[in-house]
Amino acid sequence: MKYIDQTGYELSLSGLPNRIISVVPSQTELLFDLGLDEEVVGITKFCVHPEVWFRSRNRVGGTKKLDIVKIEALRPDLVIANKEENTREDIEQIRAFCPVWTSDISTVDEALDMISKVSELVGREARGQQIIQEIRNSFDDMPKLDKKAAYFIWKNPYMVAGGATYISSLMEASGLSNVFCDLDRYPEVSLAQILAAKPELLLLSSEPYPFKLKDLEALHQVLPRVKIILVDGEIFSWYGSRMKFFHDYITEKLV
Repeated sequence: MKYIDQTGYELSLSGLPNRIISVVPSQTELLFDLGLDEEVVGITKFCVHPEVWFRSRNRVGGTKKLDIVKIEALRPDLVIANKEENTREDIEQIRAFCPVWTSDISTVDEALDMISKVSELVGREARGQQIIQEIRNSFDDMPKLDKKAAYFIWKNPYMVAGGATYISSLMEASGLSNVFCDLDRYPEVSLAQILAAKPELLLLSSEPYPFKLKDLEALHQVLPRVKIILVDGEIFSWYGSRMKFFHDYITEKLV
């Protein structure tokens, strides 16, 4: 069977894959929620969900620095990757001995498309469509927050989620207007830029930089009238089956 991944790359599989390696944490979690088990033989050191796999599966390095020798030794018949989270060099090296399906996600719709395509790849179409419907139903009932917001991913320098990102698309789904949507991807921003953007809400993520209460308090000194909240980075950046938790999280945390 021939498949086209989200980057436009064509790959061929002789049948359902029996030895899969996932090198993207959110997509590893999706494979588990699709009902796979022994088929997944390798994951990265950042694939912390599900915990049972984190403790029992072979680890093949980090998302940006994969152990290509170890991956090849595991004899995979499919590797599932992501354009942004993995490097082009690693993906091309793996393609020399194994088919690689790569996602490319910057919107909620592209994330749902990934779930559909991955579920087809691994022979779990029915479960994939069920997960998609659960997500769609929860998003249809999403509270509309109607606030100007900024989502921080890094400190020293401050970096935020800009436009053309999955995080920004997810914010928009809940009615949050990203004040930095005119900037590309994950830009550095100064305190002057933050003040000029006039956000009503700052979201400080737990990953990749683990913002803490002291960081919140420091920003509050500069922006005393702005609501500032520490948020779970997995909820905002893990495209896949974790999307079904976004509605309840937003409702509890921000409404």
